[in-house]
Amino acid sequence: MVLIATSAMAADTSGQKTPSSVIAATQNTATRRTDMVVAAARSFLGTFGADGRAKVQFPFVTQKTATLARFRRSAPDQPVRPVIGTQADAPAARGPGMGPPGGFIGERYGNSVWSNFPVSDVPRPGVQMGQLTPTQQAAALHLLQTVLSAKGYRKVLEIMGADQALADGGTPFASGRAVYTLAIFGEPAADRPWMIQFGGHHLGLNIVIDGAHGVMTPTLTGAQPAIYQADGKTVRVLAGENDCAFALLDALDAKQRRQAILSYRVADLVQGPGHDGEMLIPEGLKGSGMTAAQKELLMDVITEWAGIVDDAYAAPRLQEIRNGLDNTWFAWSGPVIHAPGRNGSSYYRIEGPRLLIEFSPQGVGDDPTMHVHTVYRDPTNSYGNRYTRP
Repeated sequence: MVLIATSAMAADTSGQKTPSSVIAATQNTATRRTDMVVAAARSFLGTFGADGRAKVQFPFVTQKTATLARFRRSAPDQPVRPVIGTQADAPAARGPGMGPPGGFIGERYGNSVWSNFPVSDVPRPGVQMGQLTPTQQAAALHLLQTVLSAKGYRKVLEIMGADQALADGGTPFASGRAVYTLAIFGEPAADRPWMIQFGGHHLGLNIVIDGAHGVMTPTLTGAQPAIYQADGKTVRVLAGENDCAFALLDALDAKQRRQAILSYRVADLVQGPGHDGEMLIPEGLKGSGMTAAQKELLMDVITEWAGIVDDAYAAPRLQEIRNGLDNTWFAWSGPVIHAPGRNGSSYYRIEGPRLLIEFSPQGVGDDPTMHVHTVYRDPTNSYGNRYTRP
């Protein structure tokens, strides 16, 4: 059984320190990147008139933690509406097209909404890509390219491409590149915090910019289908997340495997949207029980998430994760093999002092190797609140 405890500010107990000269150089690089991101965001906003800008830009409101939000349909052909009240008060949805019991789930932080459900089930604030002019679309993509790493931007395009393949096959919900939604919270500037939110089905990026800090937690990535054809080529989405994790598992000896593999099945995200401010009791194999080579394999897995944001922001984030690696846990649930060139059907979790990653294949009515949800959190810096906490 997975136990959940209230999250507290986790300390880095590794005792490792980064030289001040390295910190200063890293901050200078990040500050220059922030200037570029601010310029790209202002350029995007500049393509809108006053009325249009009001639909894409909202105040940046900080909170201690995000809150659970539920949405449901009163009838299959009716729009989704927020459920008013507490989680216990939320009425259950019933009937085809009316959503899961208890409604569709999202997470609110200020004016933003984050979810792994399609935008037709959990509406996000902002403007959909299909509603933008070609000039505005180009400016939106330029903003994403500027704030993300090259690998991260490619990952985003692959996720969107998978969702477009899903849309082309016909879905009863909003899917495809046109419904991915972009919003700016706050005024883009180098001297005050603001946020970019971008996503749709199987993607939810929350990127808080605050001077030299670029924080991309929480974030959700996923895929359906995980393999599709584009321009005559086969695209396998989240291949690195799958292959790096299996490489780490394969590198463990028999004793380490017994520690890493859980005695029960995990079939879904435990800390998906709606679970901010919570912390899991660690399970599995602890980093202090890994060899140096195994720790590097663990970092390879982690980098698939922490490396989505631009390298200037990712470098200090990866360093703090590395500093806490001895106190980071790796847990596995499911098969220990996968077919070559195909994602597996196994769940895994990585939890450290400032890190929570889950990789969760979805087997409800689908081939779990073709449908996966993942979440990436930092319990000490959710939505950048290490710097912006009220």
